[in-house]
Amino acid sequence: MDGSVARPRPLLALGLRLLTALSLATMAMLVKLGEQRGVHLLEMIFWRQAITLVVITGLLAWLGRLADIRTRRFGAHARRAIYGITGMMFVYGAVILLPLAEATTISFTTPMFAVLLALLLFREKIGLYRWGAVLVGFAGVAIVMQPGSGGAVDPFGIAIGLVAAFMVALISFQIQDLNTTETPYSIIFWFTALTAPLAALSLPFVLTAHDPVTWGIVLAMALCGAAAQILLTTSLRFGSAATIIVMDYTSLIWAVTYGWTVFDRVPPPTLWLGAPLIICAGLLVAWREHRLKQHARIEELTRSTAV
Repeated sequence: MDGSVARPRPLLALGLRLLTALSLATMAMLVKLGEQRGVHLLEMIFWRQAITLVVITGLLAWLGRLADIRTRRFGAHARRAIYGITGMMFVYGAVILLPLAEATTISFTTPMFAVLLALLLFREKIGLYRWGAVLVGFAGVAIVMQPGSGGAVDPFGIAIGLVAAFMVALISFQIQDLNTTETPYSIIFWFTALTAPLAALSLPFVLTAHDPVTWGIVLAMALCGAAAQILLTTSLRFGSAATIIVMDYTSLIWAVTYGWTVFDRVPPPTLWLGAPLIICAGLLVAWREHRLKQHARIEELTRSTAV
């Protein structure tokens, strides 16, 4: 259960990533449904983290790998926890404020924010391809917002969704750094172990009585979140992110389906104009990152051969 990619199994990795997208889309639907039944956002975050902590601890105990949670980088885990729970509030907030399809589409801007963060944090040189992807992606966002139309999407909800995507991109750099020394399951454990007590501080102010159906929705939401984290981690053991990222975009299919069947909402035509632009931009970023890594490996191999 180490952080490296095990024996490459691309079809298995794609299948696991497909299940990840389904789990995340189902979780988002349940978050929205729970909020409509009176469950506060902060309460949902608590149950999501607390139940995931129980699941991941039980899984590690069953596999006899509890020793994997030992760490010498508690400070890094704590910083990831603060950023992570902040990001969750924006992610859940976007799902609550926006229709599911629009919230999912806005979340696809994460790769564009990753490009901008690479420039700002690491002074990485950004070429024409990635700058073009950023511009195309945010043009897609502008179309999804439906400016000038009577059915325009709530601008505040769009802003929350964009902040959520930015936070996910920022957190991805933290996780990438942690992966150099920590196992993926250790990262999940410490994230939930640190944030569940933090989220519990809000319970005296937001916890209310719920009927059995609502408790079932909350439990299912938390289990979907736990499943998504485990599936995501496992998928990266059998395939590279650049190869399997295409499956992430299938979450839009599930979001549209849930929006139609659960919330009786059909996406407007502008979504189908803007979403392909955002998806294509994300795929272009992933392809370019993959190519840059290939070139870097070839150059490193050439230098080592020359020596």
